[in-house]
Amino acid sequence: MTDIKVTHVGSLHRTQAVVDFIFARERGEDYDENAFDDCMAKACAETVHKQVEAGVDIVSDGETSKISYATYVKDRYSGFSGDSPRNAPGDLKLFPSFLERIANEGGTPQYARPMCTGEVRSKGQGELGKDITNLKAAMEKHGAKRGFMNAASPGVISLFLQNDHYPSRDAYLAALADAMREEYETIVAEGLDLQLDCPDLALSRHMLFEDLSDDEFIKVAESHVEALNHALANVDPTKVRVHICWGNYEGPHVCDIGMDKVFPVLMKTRARYVLFETSNPRHAHEWTVFQDRRDEIPDDKVLVPGVVDTTTNFVEHPELVAQRIERFAGIV
Repeated sequence: MTDIKVTHVGSLHRTQAVVDFIFARERGEDYDENAFDDCMAKACAETVHKQVEAGVDIVSDGETSKISYATYVKDRYSGFSGDSPRNAPGDLKLFPSFLERIANEGGTPQYARPMCTGEVRSKGQGELGKDITNLKAAMEKHGAKRGFMNAASPGVISLFLQNDHYPSRDAYLAALADAMREEYETIVAEGLDLQLDCPDLALSRHMLFEDLSDDEFIKVAESHVEALNHALANVDPTKVRVHICWGNYEGPHVCDIGMDKVFPVLMKTRARYVLFETSNPRHAHEWTVFQDRRDEIPDDKVLVPGVVDTTTNFVEHPELVAQRIERFAGIV
């Protein structure tokens, strides 16, 4: 019998102590750096422990030390300042009273999203090194055999930290790809799998590019994949996983572009593992896209469908989760 490995897409619950430290740094307040590092190490160890206890085979650090899966880049790379314009997803704008309620309930991010106002350059891989050390130590302590670490793709950085320096979007993407290359290579060189978070291949359709046609957006998405693949030129694809999503927020999602449209772009990524939503009410039906287009799935691709819906407080019956797994097992 084939052993089906269990993993997730990265961001996990932070303790209040972690949150307090991260936002103290975010606000530019004084804090004890040694105490910060100690807190992150202990929190990462506990996060890995919980994953191992839950039966997760391929664990992560839960992105413990990062303010956000994308905007952490502003803390580790120079060239960012000010604030980017905020634009609510198109589906939420169709339901203004719901959007207002989310905002009033604190459901919108409060962290900074600066713009790119200068040349993007690494400040060094010191913070990444701490994250890697914490994860590997936690894995050894709790017996986890395989781990992954998240990194922002050039495309998602351009989505949240918008360009006000480079002459074009393509030039900005190229600069980001060159800047991020070392981070990607370092993660893999340290024996971890690399996960690239790429909501720019789906979410950005109804967040930044809502005025484009689907065909026009696909051309944008293809340019994002080209930049990503350039950054991954020296990385073994068998150590790379790409995560695509439509923004896993609790909203109507009536503007989400269909998987059938982005499928060809996703298959072009220089990554063996493809992670995607397939259990929430808007995308659960799209397992048939993979069934109908199985001949277009490259032999070197491994499908990693999301088989638990994180947008609901219902705990799915194990039989339902098993059915979701069996659907994809039957395809490949």
